Amino acid sequence: MSAKINSKYVENYAKEFSKQICDQYFSQKKYMTGHEIITLSPSPQVNFFTIKTIFEAWQMELEKLKSSPYFDYRDKSVHEALKDFMNVLSRTIKIERSHFEPLINQAVINSINLAVDPLEFYSKEFDKVSNNAVNQSLKENKKYYKWHNSLVFNLIDKAGLEQSQQAYKEALKFNFSNQKDNLEDFRILLNSMGQIRFIDFDEVLAKEIDNKNPEEEYIPTVKPVQNHTPKEIFKQEIEQSDTLVKETPGQPHLDDSNETNDDFENEDEEFFIENIPTLKRGNAATSANEIDPLQTWAKFETEEYSIMKGTIKELSESVGLNQRFMFTKELFDGNPDLMKHALKSIDNCESFVEAINLINDRFVGELKWEKNSDVVSEFLQLIFRKFDQKD
Repeated sequence: MSAKINSKYVENYAKEFSKQICDQYFSQKKYMTGHEIITLSPSPQVNFFTIKTIFEAWQMELEKLKSSPYFDYRDKSVHEALKDFMNVLSRTIKIERSHFEPLINQAVINSINLAVDPLEFYSKEFDKVSNNAVNQSLKENKKYYKWHNSLVFNLIDKAGLEQSQQAYKEALKFNFSNQKDNLEDFRILLNSMGQIRFIDFDEVLAKEIDNKNPEEEYIPTVKPVQNHTPKEIFKQEIEQSDTLVKETPGQPHLDDSNETNDDFENEDEEFFIENIPTLKRGNAATSANEIDPLQTWAKFETEEYSIMKGTIKELSESVGLNQRFMFTKELFDGNPDLMKHALKSIDNCESFVEAINLINDRFVGELKWEKNSDVVSEFLQLIFRKFDQKD
């Protein structure tokens, strides 16, 4: 018995999901902007796949330009000019509903396909590029893959791996065979989408009997998963973890009774400053684990995130709900007030370097951040997008 995706249900669900998102957003605004796409839905994967589609459209337009026989697009000055042009375009993303709704519709379909059948999804991603361009494609798209990305991340620049599509597909199958028992259940991944439109997990799958090799098929782990809100899932994780900070008398804590998704945003600044826990001083980042602001800036400058520089004005108001839960749990010892304090402090910085020096001094060493982890990288990407100036 192999699990197959019910394409008809997924397509209908994507249309309903996209319509509901657009009905809500475009009832008040005429255009969708790049900044708002990042936090548009509760699902980071849907949001980033929407951005990915826009960037792919830009790349197609760029290839058309490069096909002109009259100009040398390999010239360094031309390359820099195109990069500056892309930066300007990214800050002026302006999409009407008729053009935006198909983007998010396809992003929903892609997200469900990735969650349920990552082996098939990534294989098709390899097929989109020429035979020897898979590695470069993975580099360019790495930032957009939020789910099951462990299957492909270690294939980037892998020594000894032949550059053909088939070689990458074989390596992908090998990774899947080793990791399939530990991959996140697809219903947990898709649960955040249920905050917009109820998703029937039984309908997502269409099961049929065949004789395929079980090592080559993906049968999702069956676990009882309810349609919890992201906040409920996060609360359960906190209760189950013995590594999180214990509550102290008078310290704010997660409470489902009256809290809404907006509670993170609307607290009085004086209240939250008074209630942040006191960090022990003297544990600033050491030279071994501190984040190098110049190297970090250079890294993001070379990636497509550079075109989103300056799209965030206030971190404290722009971090998505799911990201807040993740950052709180992974970076701030499960303490939402500590994270809010960090975001406010970064917002008060004048430059990227000043912001990185601040988190090195206050958080990296004290909270034992793994500077090369995906969650730290995602946090730094947000800081990069906030600042136009490096120093």
